[in-house]
Amino acid sequence: MANEYSNKRILVTGGAGFLGSHLCERLIAQGHDVLCVDNLFTGSRDNILHLIGNPRFELMRHDVTFPLYVEVDEIFNLACPASPVHYQYDPVQTTKTSVHGAINMLGLAKRVKAKILQASTSEVYGDPQVHPQTEDYWGHVNPIGIRSCYDEGKRCAETLFFDYHRQHKLRIKVARIFNTYGPRMHPNDGRVVSNFIVQALKGQDITVYGKGEQTRSFCYVDDLIEALMRLMNTGDDFTGPVNVGNPGEFTILQLAEKVIELTGSSSRVVFRPLPGDDPMQRQPDLTLARAKLGWEPTTALADGLKRTIAYFDSRLSKSLPA
Repeated sequence: MANEYSNKRILVTGGAGFLGSHLCERLIAQGHDVLCVDNLFTGSRDNILHLIGNPRFELMRHDVTFPLYVEVDEIFNLACPASPVHYQYDPVQTTKTSVHGAINMLGLAKRVKAKILQASTSEVYGDPQVHPQTEDYWGHVNPIGIRSCYDEGKRCAETLFFDYHRQHKLRIKVARIFNTYGPRMHPNDGRVVSNFIVQALKGQDITVYGKGEQTRSFCYVDDLIEALMRLMNTGDDFTGPVNVGNPGEFTILQLAEKVIELTGSSSRVVFRPLPGDDPMQRQPDLTLARAKLGWEPTTALADGLKRTIAYFDSRLSKSLPA
């Protein structure tokens, strides 16, 4: 990969976010010039402070719903709020980010003849009626619910990517990302891993929605970034979509109990009503990822949680702003 992947100018939209900052870091470590584009709505300068000043790194504050005129070899399109708290805050803007953002980045890729990767999501499967989810499953999505701005926005972005591929011969890659966690998650993003860890470290009640029987599959961020980089490096004949995530399936209640155990917290679990359109099952089938990327995650949930807990513990002890 190193030889194939040397000395490129790479654009990462959403580069100051949770996933984007880790991706920028890895790309720079491989010797690439990285342009990080972010409007800092959910991203944070804190995530990329250690990269500022590096001659191979540049930060540009920009909203992808507006066109961008730069010269790059590859584009990782990660820009979009990814947690319910953030994407439901301004659902119209969320849809615009997915759809207009995709159009603008695809237009840029077409103009400069760049390869482009779309960070799609397991949410395109909705509340699935197939388990585990395979890439040929079309999904079971509510088009008018409170999560639709994200789910349908990402589905439309996939449509645009494949239409640009068919119509303009654009070199595309589409990754369907399942639940990912790790250092640099936003402490107030409403996702279960960050929620549970912050609540446990503060000794607060751990909030579980419904009976906690819904399942998720949690992938550690380092494993996820490796998958995205391998996908970008595949031949032009492979476009995806391809599932990237961890096939280990856990109930939300099991996750809460594991976080309490690893933090040594005295927190107790409390139950709240289940939000609308919350999917009951989520587990990736990784057959395609293993075959095409030679990839599968290697970080056990307990190990990844320990690293994530250490990050949040340090952040809370320094009283850094959210």
